[in-house]
Amino acid sequence: RRSAPDEGGRSERFTPGVGPRAGMLHADKRALEQNLKVNLLRIREKELRFYTDNCVAIGTQASLLSGFAYSGLIQIVIPEGRNDTLITAYLCVTVTAMGLELIAVINAMLCSMLGPGLALRGPDGSMHRAVDAMLEEYRLTFFFFYLGVIAFFFSAMLLCFVLFEWTVAVVTLVVTLYFFYVMYNEFIRVYFRFRVPPTLLITGKFDTDAAYFEMGISAADLRGANDAHSAQQSIRQQMREFLVPLSYAQAYMEELNGPEHSPRGSDHH
Repeated sequence: RRSAPDEGGRSERFTPGVGPRAGMLHADKRALEQNLKVNLLRIREKELRFYTDNCVAIGTQASLLSGFAYSGLIQIVIPEGRNDTLITAYLCVTVTAMGLELIAVINAMLCSMLGPGLALRGPDGSMHRAVDAMLEEYRLTFFFFYLGVIAFFFSAMLLCFVLFEWTVAVVTLVVTLYFFYVMYNEFIRVYFRFRVPPTLLITGKFDTDAAYFEMGISAADLRGANDAHSAQQSIRQQMREFLVPLSYAQAYMEELNGPEHSPRGSDHH
């Protein structure tokens, strides 16, 4: 089909593949790519929820054990005449148990808050970075939790000798060691019953040559962005953003739209 003649009286033909049809094909391809990318992110979202729920479960149990350890510091009345070395060992082990469990609580709390936040509000590829980081932090949190449980048992063993006579303490120690052995065996049995070998572990991340769907942001990129943002601020401004959430929101709006469009800038006007 010919087009309308130009000023010279000549007409031009429509070139195949150029024009509205080509634009529609390009839009369809982009829409298909975006839909595929969204579906891939939904798969990784299941992993993110799995690790988030695990961190919440660990944090709940760790807070309970840390409370028990703290009670062992302030509510135990130590009889007079006990060995100072034994009392010191008991207090040190109890504080260690409480500290390890508190580390697990803090790690679990930060992971359950900041991990989904990175996946939701970060740049392109943040979902993959968040899930991979949650896996590492989840294992580290579980490691601190288990060390705290071991220290908690040692604290109970030492408490037997701090409160009771040696004959009663030895019997109580034997019972405590027995349940520690049962706990360890049950942990090993259940863990290896459900453990997935690393060679058979399947994740929601697709290994593909087309890097369009798997754009990843590394930890170095995140640290570099945070360092660049902190370099532009004074220490007082950084502390204000950390302690006051509203100040963080105002700083974000200033960085996005400029000082004149932020709520703080409008108040000045």
